[in-house]
Amino acid sequence: MTQILAITNQKGGVGKTTTSVNLAAALADAGKRILLVDLDPQGNATMGSGVDKRTVSNTVYQVVLGLSTAEKVRVHSDPGGYDLLPANRELAGAEVELVELDHRETRLRSALEPIAAQYDFILLDCPPALNMLTVNGLVAADAVMIPMQCEYYALEGLSDLVNTIKRVRQNLNPKLEIEGLLRTMYDPRNSLAQQVSSQLQSHFGSKVYATVIPRNVRLAEAPSFGTPAISLDRACKGSQAYLQLAGELIERQAAVGKALATV
Repeated sequence: MTQILAITNQKGGVGKTTTSVNLAAALADAGKRILLVDLDPQGNATMGSGVDKRTVSNTVYQVVLGLSTAEKVRVHSDPGGYDLLPANRELAGAEVELVELDHRETRLRSALEPIAAQYDFILLDCPPALNMLTVNGLVAADAVMIPMQCEYYALEGLSDLVNTIKRVRQNLNPKLEIEGLLRTMYDPRNSLAQQVSSQLQSHFGSKVYATVIPRNVRLAEAPSFGTPAISLDRACKGSQAYLQLAGELIERQAAVGKALATV
């Protein structure tokens, strides 16, 4: 059963793209079939996957506008071991053009349907804004992964995001759920980080992943090499954390599968 996971947070700089790229690579390393969809016009997930956004002729822009298919546009990330729907600045134009199109909120979902069964997980790297691209991601997804730093402003932004997810669920995608909250750039020596982490766990319970992503230099360096961190330095703390997160996600998916089988 394919799980489509939107990795999103309206706040920027919380590790969405780092999580998208490294989780995709970690899941591929575990033998899973993975498609990563770059929905951010900055194209950082594309570059971090070892694909030059300046030279790709077709991107997710053509896919959401119906000018090409996901099957034709996807490319393979050699360092990551997964497939990718790339993005570049051209995608910024889709924001305006989608407004005039029919079924504007569901175009990504429709585009992914023909190939979804070919993958175990489809990860959607959403832009740091509530725009039409993010809405397409939320409508296409089964669930949402929310990367967030353990700081005060992150808590305020989280309540806004939860309300957005509720609205999308009510109006466009009834099955949408929060898969989990991922604590990123975590420094255990920071007392505020510990307090916010504790608040998250008390409020969201099992929705908070047991895995914590630490601040790690290799995670920050990897994009400059055009590779996920686990391909650059598998032994570093950041890589090990994403490998652990992949294992946790696989276990959750297996548990859901067993539950459905008994219904």
